[in-house]
Formats: sequence, C-alpha cells, structure tokens
Amino acid sequence: MADRSVLVSGGGIAGATAAYWLARAGWSVTVVERAAGIRSSGNPVDVRGAAVTIAQDMSIWSRLQEAATGIERLAFVNADGRPLASIRTHRRGNRNEEVEVSRGELVGLLLGKAQESSLIIRDDSITALHQGGGGIDVEFRRTRSRRFDMVVGADGIHSSVRALVFGREERFSRPFGMFVGTVRSSIPIEDPRTVLMYNEPGTSLTIHPAGGKPGFAFIFRGPDDFDYRDPDQGRRLVESTYADGGWLTKRALQEWGASEDRYFDAVTRIAVPQWSAGRVVLLGDAAGCISLFGEGSSSAIVGAKTLADAIAVHPGDHATAFGAYEHTHRKYARPMQRGAGIASRLLVPKTRSGITIRNAVLNALPFRNRL
Repeated sequence: MADRSVLVSGGGIAGATAAYWLARAGWSVTVVERAAGIRSSGNPVDVRGAAVTIAQDMSIWSRLQEAATGIERLAFVNADGRPLASIRTHRRGNRNEEVEVSRGELVGLLLGKAQESSLIIRDDSITALHQGGGGIDVEFRRTRSRRFDMVVGADGIHSSVRALVFGREERFSRPFGMFVGTVRSSIPIEDPRTVLMYNEPGTSLTIHPAGGKPGFAFIFRGPDDFDYRDPDQGRRLVESTYADGGWLTKRALQEWGASEDRYFDAVTRIAVPQWSAGRVVLLGDAAGCISLFGEGSSSAIVGAKTLADAIAVHPGDHATAFGAYEHTHRKYARPMQRGAGIASRLLVPKTRSGITIRNAVLNALPFRNRL
C-alpha cells in the first residue's frame, strides 16, 4: 500500500492520532494544519477509558502521566474567595486509569508521534477538493495542489473540509447558548490540586492551576448571534459580560485584554447525518460533538484509531471502511454527549437560586465525594 496516500486536514488530537495509525498501516500520510504553532491557551483535557490503551500503544502514556495537572477537586467560591462547596474531579493515585493534561501538551505529543512517519504542513489550509478518477485533487492556500486517495477532515468544529464537501456550517451547527474563553495567567496558585470557580447568574470564572501553567476560563450564557470569524467580537463579549464581576474578575480581564494567545468560541453542538461523502470522511469535532462538555479529547483519540483500523481492514474499499468506522464510533460517542446539559447546569447555573441549590446539593454528598 505504499502508493496509497491520505491527506489529514487538522493536526489536533484527532488528526494527529489518525495520521500515526494510518502511517502504521502502510499509508503515505500528509497532515495540513492551519495554525503555525500549538496554542498554549485552552482548557485542560482528559485522557481516559479506551483512549488510555491507545496512548499506551503509541508510547506516550508515561509522558502524559508526567505532564498531568494533578487536579483532584473543583471548589466553588464566593466573591471573597471563600469555598462554598466542592466536588472531586479526579482521585489521588488514579493516574493509571486517566490523566488530565493541557491540551497543548497532548497535541504536541500526538503530533510528534505522527511526524515520525508523516509529512506535516503547517500554516496552510485546503481551499478546494475535486473528486473523480479514483482520487481527490486538493488545492491549498499556500502549497501546490496534490492528488490523494482519501481526505480525512479532522479540522474541528469550524471544519473547512466539511464546508467544502458537506455544506455550510449552519446546516450542522446548533448553538448551545453558551461561550467559553480561556487565557494563560500569571496569578500565584495556593493549591495546585484545586480548581476554583466563582459564579454569578449565567456566568462562571475559573482559575485552573494546570500543572504550574495556570489559566483563567470564562464560561457564560449568552446570545446566539455570534460570528466565530470575528475575534474582536469574542473579546468584547467577554469584557462586557464580566465588566462588573466579583472575585478575581478584574485581574482576569486584565490578563484577557493583554494576551495575544487567548481562545474564544461558542459552545456548539455539531451533528452531521453521514460522516463520509465519496473519498472524504469526517473525524473528531468536525463530525459530531458538543464542544467543552462532550469528553471530546478521549473520543477524538478513540475515533481516530477506529477509523484507521477500519481503513486497514478494508484498504481498497473506502466506502465500506468509512461505514464501519461511523457505525462503531457513533455508538461509542453517543453516551458521552448526553451529559452535556447536566454539566452546563452544574458549572453555570442560570439564576442566583440555582447557584444556591447547586452548592447545597454538593454539600449534601458523602464526604469522600465532596472533598
């Protein structure tokens, strides 16, 4: 299969994992990544369940354990920083079963493994796809056009591959009515094992120790008329929403305004009825997700391995391979996304009474779950 070639659009968690396993199966793999480097901001992510075995098989598990944030609990605080309630997020000594790491750390390790046997093209993107004659002609923004046997669209919620082949994003995107913004912080951390969260109705502000690289997260409810292509709109939305906030809000907004490496987007449901069209297949958030609340990192790793395995079993029949991958991974991912509504109500209650009830319920839990 040395002459068989595949283009993976997106060098994130899903794309890098797929590239590694496709190359292991004998494919000639090229990865095109829009970003010139790896973003340092962003929420930490979990690697758990079946994704742990895959990380072990890729020989990155020990390094993920070394890079673990060490977080054990989430504490909800008042405007003075006094804890009102708390809940365990990870148990001490549980690092053989799951880890939380920075997204950048995970992407860097996965992309490093992919780069061992794949060509990585950075700071570029796909502009056109032409299927026919037993392959796909791909046009890029910077790189000269090339022909591939298959294209994997692993380029995230705002996938350009999905837009070019399946249709406009609005057909598949459903706003969740929430937003998330993150930025690195220089604030000193007192307890490296505890995430602190402050709530006002419809908003939350979090400081995450992130293994010595702390960061603020703004998660809040808001209007649906948001254009992700306008970065200034996101910046203004955070600043206006949190203008009169308490606790560390003033410091967080200062960090937010000064940084050139911040992340912002709407929390979004993505649902594509069919994940493949001809020789193009979607993977990760491009295919289906609830961003932020759907355990996307582990699902992306498992989905990428499932796709690569299906292609390895059916190397000359992309339609059968894509169908087998979709059938298997939809069943795997569906339960993970059902808890999104519960998670959003826990983290960002809509009302003052909702915050009070949330805290009371958490304080009524058994001690081992609260602390």
